[in-house]
Amino acid sequence: MPYIIAFVLFAAFTANVVIGAVGDAPPVNNVVEALIMFGAAIAFSVGILRSEAREQSKQESNTKNQ
Repeated sequence: MPYIIAFVLFAAFTANVVIGAVGDAPPVNNVVEALIMFGAAIAFSVGILRSEAREQSKQESNTKNQ
């Protein structure tokens, strides 16, 4: 789920940049752009940490079963 959130936020950022490049001005200002990218980075980091925790618990489980 965190990866989906990160992807959606990054897609929103990309759409904002493309719209700003094609049109006169982007729909959101620089502060909102930074917050969108910050949210995407946080969501991606949470996804990475969850994946690592899941892998570590899986390895511990395999070690205990042997």
